[in-house]
Amino acid sequence: CHLHIRSLLLCFLVLSVIVIAHVTASMVDQTRAEQEKYFLTASGNKEPFPSLFDPHSRELSVVVPSYNEESRLPVMMEEAMQYLEKRQKKSSSFTYEVVIVDDGSKDKTTEVALGYTKKYGADKVRVLTLQKNRGKGGAVRMGTLSSRGRLILMADADGATKFEDLEKVEAGLENISPKPENMAIACGSRAHLEQESVAQRSFFRTVLMYGFHFLVWFFCVKGIKDTQCGFKLFTREAALRTFSSLHVERWAFDVELLYVAQCLQIPIAEVAVNWTEIEGSKLVPFWSWLQMGRDLVFIRLRYITGAWKLESPKKNQ
Repeated sequence: CHLHIRSLLLCFLVLSVIVIAHVTASMVDQTRAEQEKYFLTASGNKEPFPSLFDPHSRELSVVVPSYNEESRLPVMMEEAMQYLEKRQKKSSSFTYEVVIVDDGSKDKTTEVALGYTKKYGADKVRVLTLQKNRGKGGAVRMGTLSSRGRLILMADADGATKFEDLEKVEAGLENISPKPENMAIACGSRAHLEQESVAQRSFFRTVLMYGFHFLVWFFCVKGIKDTQCGFKLFTREAALRTFSSLHVERWAFDVELLYVAQCLQIPIAEVAVNWTEIEGSKLVPFWSWLQMGRDLVFIRLRYITGAWKLESPKKNQ
């Protein structure tokens, strides 16, 4: 009798979670505030952002999501610009842009970022300032939808990954064959560093990390050891197809992105990169992991129940 009651309670709980996941599902508002449609030139003039739907006009776009990053952004940008400028001097066919997305910061992130527009020109560095905080996934999506690159790199503002590792992920992308409709993704990965990091982590954080890995594997993404590294390279076609279907705007957005890519059979390469933990992480361990865990369960349930669908790209400005 007790077993029967427990089984009924478990069924009720599972059904409740499914219903809650379905009922609370909503589409992300992709419309832009008027000021988010423009970037400032070095002289302070307003120019409209291009669209990911337009043909590419640069070889590489680097999208840098930034929330309260006035102190960490300069270190990352100095390294990135030094690398990109040096590479352009070696090869005139290599053209690039950096799109810094200020995700509703409360500090001087936009002012710091605009300093690079003044130094290098708006053709190379553009700043997209969001009116409100959307979350890292929302910031990356907004920046990607404003990009001109044939290839689009997502790179964190903390500079945890060495920028020259771009060549490793580029090689990983090039080695993917075939690329259906020219769609492919190369993910930077820290999986090779995991044993070393476990030795330095507390037991509690290690349990959370392995628990998260299990949930990712069980509910969403198979075959990718590190879904969360903020160094990912997309062909323009893959970016358009995946970001058009993105719903999750906070920490678990990488998982939805890769889940969508696997549903669409977009090939994904995982490439080992150098990575250093930088102080000032915005991830609050316990609550962020809890939120991510909930999002992982909801991602799968919402797609299974049809609350979310794989969207066809629609131009939305």
